[in-house]
Amino acid sequence: MTAELAVAYHECRQLAAVHGRTYFLATRLLSAERRPAVHALYAFARTVDDIVDHADAIELANTPDPAATAYHVQDCAELLDRIEKQLRSRLEGNPLPDQIGEQRHRVLLAVADTIERYDIAHQHFWTFMDAMRMDIVGTPQHRNRYATMDELREYMRGSAAAIGLQLLPILGTVVPVAEAEPAAAALGEAFQLTNFLRDIAEDLDRGRVYLPADELAAFGVDHDLLVHCHRRGHTDQRVRRALAHLIAINRDIYRAADRGIDLLEPRVRPAIRTASTLYAGILDQIEHSDYAVFRGRAVVPRRRRLRVAAVEFGTAALRGPR
Repeated sequence: MTAELAVAYHECRQLAAVHGRTYFLATRLLSAERRPAVHALYAFARTVDDIVDHADAIELANTPDPAATAYHVQDCAELLDRIEKQLRSRLEGNPLPDQIGEQRHRVLLAVADTIERYDIAHQHFWTFMDAMRMDIVGTPQHRNRYATMDELREYMRGSAAAIGLQLLPILGTVVPVAEAEPAAAALGEAFQLTNFLRDIAEDLDRGRVYLPADELAAFGVDHDLLVHCHRRGHTDQRVRRALAHLIAINRDIYRAADRGIDLLEPRVRPAIRTASTLYAGILDQIEHSDYAVFRGRAVVPRRRRLRVAAVEFGTAALRGPR
């Protein structure tokens, strides 16, 4: 590995450590040679997500000049296009240009190396980028409401399932990769839906609802009621029932995903079980708070995170090397 590439992977590790605590803890259970690649995938997704968040901030600033706001939001969309174009070019064997900033340059360098090293299908990255464009106002793909679970799953196919499919070749499988892909995609979906349930208030602030309207309507919940609850910091009983229903759906997705963990190489299973258990634990915290998603963000306590990781690590150590 060149010195430049080593620096690039170190940058990705730092991004994962600072911004993805649960994710980073789970990667500590992976073998040392796999960790940099997983950090690179995280850093790439985080870099793109930060651009989308920046577009949100511009949109929500309510500047006096709407044309100027639209112009700067378009800058964010064009930056996504540029990043995808440069990653495609790099994967075709061309050097990366320097016009995207030092940190982004290093992240692209590391993720391109990871893609080539583990022979990850390029399409998973383009599918992810398309989903991210759906979050930027003014793009042809833009969506901020989802009528059905099928519509939401189409978004999650790029924003979450694609991440699971990117990870699969790095983790390794004991069966042909295609056999393990449905469970890997399901785990990405499960994580994403948990985020949506936890972050309802934050998403409302951004003008988005990532919960299917028809599932909410079955319990008498609509956008106006969610906004009302957010303003009051109180969860209406109808919203509680809807959240309980969606948490049950979310747990079904985790169960489908967890069945696929045994298809992974034995050495990586503790890390993925840890990540799955900890993320599913956010649903427990939502329930324990009596669905107080408008008062604060549900977080798995640090003590529990460390205990789950220790149990998985200890169990793996008792089984011995494989």
